[in-house]
Amino acid sequence: LPQRWIIERSWSWLDKCRRLWKNCERALNSSLQMVVLAFLKIVLKRY
Repeated sequence: LPQRWIIERSWSWLDKCRRLWKNCERALNSSLQMVVLAFLKIVLKRY
């Protein structure tokens, strides 16, 4: 698969996570943790 397609697919998966739509976290670290948790949820759901 082309690298761009993999990246675009990952972004579209993250778009489905409503928690990430509103970024009201004050610290960048907690925002990063929300992205990691969203990807973890996606991976666990797929496998």
